[in-house]
Amino acid sequence: MKLALGFVAAIAFTLFAGVGAGLSASDPGSEEVQRLRALLDAPVPNPKEHNPLELPSSGSADFVAKLRKSLDPTEVDVSGVPTFDFDTAYDLYQRLLAPVESGWKGAQELLIVPHGALSELPFAVLVTGTFNKPGESAVPFADHAAAPWLLQKAAISYLPTVAGLASLRRATTQPPERAFIGFGDPVFAAASTSDSTGPALASRGIQRRNLKVPTRSISAPENRSQLEMLQPLPDTAREVQEIAKILHADEGRDVYLGPRASEQVVKAADLSRYRVVMFATHGLVPGDLPDLSQPALALSNPALTGEKEDGLLTLTEILALRLRADWVVLSACNTASPDGQASEAVSGLGRAFFYAGAKALLVSHWPVETVSARLLTTELFKRQAGNPKLGQAQAMREASLAVMQQSAKVERGQSYSYAHPMFWAPFVVVGDGG
Repeated sequence: MKLALGFVAAIAFTLFAGVGAGLSASDPGSEEVQRLRALLDAPVPNPKEHNPLELPSSGSADFVAKLRKSLDPTEVDVSGVPTFDFDTAYDLYQRLLAPVESGWKGAQELLIVPHGALSELPFAVLVTGTFNKPGESAVPFADHAAAPWLLQKAAISYLPTVAGLASLRRATTQPPERAFIGFGDPVFAAASTSDSTGPALASRGIQRRNLKVPTRSISAPENRSQLEMLQPLPDTAREVQEIAKILHADEGRDVYLGPRASEQVVKAADLSRYRVVMFATHGLVPGDLPDLSQPALALSNPALTGEKEDGLLTLTEILALRLRADWVVLSACNTASPDGQASEAVSGLGRAFFYAGAKALLVSHWPVETVSARLLTTELFKRQAGNPKLGQAQAMREASLAVMQQSAKVERGQSYSYAHPMFWAPFVVVGDGG
């Protein structure tokens, strides 16, 4: 990929834009890498020339907070979900990307290193122009599909650090021989039932994964595991199974659901043999459980499986894994947190998975609606299976645009469209999206 643009906005974010398959960093002396290094050493753009890029941290936080209200609503009834805030999305686009549009216009992929509050917002939800809704739609949110979304112009991926891309591209390993291994629907409590999977209404409700439970002020009863406080995720079993089928995995060998989705099984598996490693479970940050001191993935309760581990795959333990995966998928994790730890799960767990050898991570920014989430991840892998040369970021872009055109199928009441970005925009590619 020829580097079309690079600049550093000291407060807001860092952006690289390119066309083609990806930034080549295999040759440390290559023109692309030399230009990348020059960009890293370059001064911050003159504020007089790029004033909108100098967005104060408090300003960006206000924009993000306003947009998140419609992306991560507290309502579970469709009638209570607010229309997306197009005016704020366009205002933020004008401040961040419009001033340098000539530099990235025509790029196939944008690689973004967000800072501060901007790390809590997928740039795909920005709009590149004003959007006047045509009026009430017969199907709620269907009119959102006509908005000028940034995602329509380019695929988007994210990096933990500016230097991360060169490191990811420089790493060369023999491709793993197996396609997929997945862990999902872990058991947290003996009495788990499908009707305890979180808030949902019978006719027009939205069933969402990984909604935060009020554990910070609660202590686990004596002799009981803290994992019993977590909501079960039975819907993730179907998602793992469908992706396994798409990638022609051996389900008997490579799919671990229920009690088999345990910490002991994960540690015993040779994960370096798999191109895609999937964890469909909760991502936790310190404070989500009373005694949790570092980010972790929640796996099956050892009190129910009879294993010796504690059921939490912590950051430290992830660092000890050995991976060669093109993808690590965290389909039920999110970075939403009301106490300032919003990006700790993805930044901490993400860096740990990169250190362990993963090239890219798929994570969500808010508790996802369970059906649209399954449609997104399965559509993504269908597209990559149909076109092996398709990069991760482009596959995510195509899957999001496809889901945007679909609607929820409800047994009773009115259907609603998935064109609202709450449904099609939660997942982002962190790492090498090429």
